[in-house]
Order: sequence, then structure tokens, then C-alpha cells
Amino acid sequence: MKQELRLFFTALQFYTRLPAPAWVGYNPDDMNKATRYLPLIGWIVGFLSGVFLLLGTYLIDLSTGIILSMISSILLTGAFHEDGFADACDGFGGGWTKEKILEIMKDSRVGTYAVVGLILLLGIKFSLLKALIPFIQNQPALVLLTLISAHALSRFMAVTMIFTHSYVRFTNDSKSKPVAEVGSKSTLFIAGIFAIIPLLLLYFLLNQPVLLMVVTFLYLIKIMLARYFTKWIGGYTGDCLGATQQVCEIGFYIFTAILWKFI
Repeated sequence: MKQELRLFFTALQFYTRLPAPAWVGYNPDDMNKATRYLPLIGWIVGFLSGVFLLLGTYLIDLSTGIILSMISSILLTGAFHEDGFADACDGFGGGWTKEKILEIMKDSRVGTYAVVGLILLLGIKFSLLKALIPFIQNQPALVLLTLISAHALSRFMAVTMIFTHSYVRFTNDSKSKPVAEVGSKSTLFIAGIFAIIPLLLLYFLLNQPVLLMVVTFLYLIKIMLARYFTKWIGGYTGDCLGATQQVCEIGFYIFTAILWKFI
């Protein structure tokens, strides 16, 4: 049990800005195993961002609530995944060879592709949530579960890429190198359990079996992204994982917004 707590807090301190107990420390060997708790980190981020959405909507209006929700998730994670998405935009947008793409993604400077990509990403996230939330606005539990599911499932899709594709930046200064070591199937299984639980709760509350198809939809998005990454650089990097999480989160909102509009 203590080892599992260590892995959870390892994930917490790596993927969020939330504090972890001092006894956890840092062990690179724990990083890959800690990915089993990445969807659980999604529970925390989704729940807190949902609370701010509900609070902002109640006190002011829906638009303010959504913006507060987005701000809270970014502050909680230190824009960890958004940074990966931005670097991927710069790398694949400005590079034409594997070496150049990897070089650009490693550069800490922000380019035009990153800026435009982030503006479009945050804009469509705001637009989708504004279209989605009114269908469930008077049901706080559904709002919370929707955001928790989006964050948990999108992070799980990033985890699956670790097990299905090759990591391409095995340099000593790579922060994602310990994460990218292929782990045991039990790690993937545990991550999947944490990813699916919020969706199953949504399913039971709404009694909409078609909602479960969102898993297939997100996995197809992950496959398309992985093929694109593999075509250009032969696999994925940590930035690619961040981009996968962000795009799959958007995909979840697209799927559910369309579902609740027409069903």
C-alpha cells in the first residue's frame, strides 16, 4: 500500500503543482509505474475545474464560470499538457525533418505555430463547454462527472501511446524519458480502470449507452495522432503525449456536445 501511495504522489508532483509529502522523494524508476495514476490525476483536475465552473456560473454567468474552470486546470497542472501541445505545434509546424522537429520542440522559445495553436485550442475548448454545459447546468453532479471523465479519459489515451508506440528522444536531459519506459500490463490496466469509472457513472445517470462510444472515438483520435507523429519523427515525445491529452479532451467535449444536442 505504501508503494502505491508513493506512486500516486509521484504522479501528483510530476503532473500537477499540488504538494506531495516529503517522504515521497523522487525515484526515476517509479515514473513509468506512476502513469497508472495519471487518469486519477484527471479526477482531481476535472473535479476542481468543475467546482470553479459551477461556482463562477452561479455567482456571475456561464462564460465566467468556464474561464475560471480553464484557469484553474491550467494553474493546477502548471500548463503541463498545454505546453506539450504548444511545443508540438511549433515542432511539426516549423520542422521538415525529424531532427529539425525534435530540435524545435526542445527549444523553450515560443513560436507562431504555438501561439496560434494555443489560441485555437483554448478558444474551441471555451466554445464547446459553452455549448455543452447548458444541457446539464442544473445538474451539478453531471457537470462534475463530465469534466472528470474528459480529463481522465484524455490522460488515459496518452498513457496508451506509451505502450503502443516508441519514444524517440532518449537523451539524458529528457524529462519524459523515465515515463516512456514501457511498463507492465498491470499499469495500463489500472490506468484504464481509473479512466472508465467516471464515464460509467455518467452512463448510469444518463442511461445513454451510446455515451460509451466516446472511448472508441478518443482512441481513434489517438491512433491518428500517433500515425502522424510516427510518420514525421518515428514515434512520440513527451510533448506529443501532452498534445494527445489536449486533443482527446477536446474530442470528448465534441462527442458529448453533439450527443446531448441530438439525443
